[in-house]
Amino acid sequence: MLRYLGVRLLLIPVTAWILATVVFFLMRVAGDPISAAMGGRMTQEQIEIRKEAAGLNRPILSQYWDYISGLLRGDFGKSQDNRQISDVITTYGAASAELMFWALIVAFAIGIPLGRYAATHRDSISDTGLRLFAILAYAAPVFFVGLLLKLVFAVKLGWLPVAGRASTNVELQLQHVSPKTNVMLIDGFLYGDTDYIIDVLKHAVLPAIALGLLTAGIFLRLVRINLIQTLRSDYVDAARARGLSQRVVTGRHAFRNAMIPIVTVMGMQIAMMLGGAVLTETTFEWKGLGYQLAQYLSARDFVAVQGIVAFIAIFVALMSFLVDTLVALIDPRVRF
Repeated sequence: MLRYLGVRLLLIPVTAWILATVVFFLMRVAGDPISAAMGGRMTQEQIEIRKEAAGLNRPILSQYWDYISGLLRGDFGKSQDNRQISDVITTYGAASAELMFWALIVAFAIGIPLGRYAATHRDSISDTGLRLFAILAYAAPVFFVGLLLKLVFAVKLGWLPVAGRASTNVELQLQHVSPKTNVMLIDGFLYGDTDYIIDVLKHAVLPAIALGLLTAGIFLRLVRINLIQTLRSDYVDAARARGLSQRVVTGRHAFRNAMIPIVTVMGMQIAMMLGGAVLTETTFEWKGLGYQLAQYLSARDFVAVQGIVAFIAIFVALMSFLVDTLVALIDPRVRF
């Protein structure tokens, strides 16, 4: 087990280095970031001064070395407004993590039990309906689902807030919490006001559903397909022959083995949630890392974009290691 995990652990820096390198050179192919961001608003002389200060007039390999050595020190660069990207990641990354946490609760609560139900009621009317739901949940654009949810539950019914992570007065009050975590729910608990906690939870409902439904559709189909295949196995037939109930056969014998390929896809899907978070956070003005990335893209601040995307690449590499660890714990055969 230790040898297996050790090899996977050594692959993390290699994977992160490859992804970070691809990000760096793709950003350079897009052109000079200073000219792209400031062109038309500054004279050519001013642009050249900024390029010199940022080190963009140096050879590309020298820039690449500075970039990689900076990542090793945890330095993701500076934005055009001279803000450290590491500070941006710390501040806005907490908001994205909070959104992903709520979205995962929605995805697991919907996708796994419904997938299990569909597998044990194969080819029934309910199974057909659930498969159709999974396709719609996966195929529907996140921003469209978000707008639809806002129209129905915020505008039409008035049950939930339209946008934001909390009401304005709540956000202002939570700024004074110490220590500040930038996770609204935790800051609400630290502040000790139940009304603030409820306000934060209300603001999280619609974004979590919009992002969680996409992943729930994938989980539902994965659980259904893999559980159906597992239920056809010989050892499952043997368990039935011993007189075990269908509930015990499905829960103890089939479901765990069916989860092995599912965990692999689930882990990477969690990492890919950051991509969906960009659209979700923009739709609901949820000021997380995806929202900030969209702002930097609009401002053509390619250095900031490069830093955030590099962080996401490292996050994906870490998630890959976590997935390998979980699969090894579920299935001992993977370790050998």
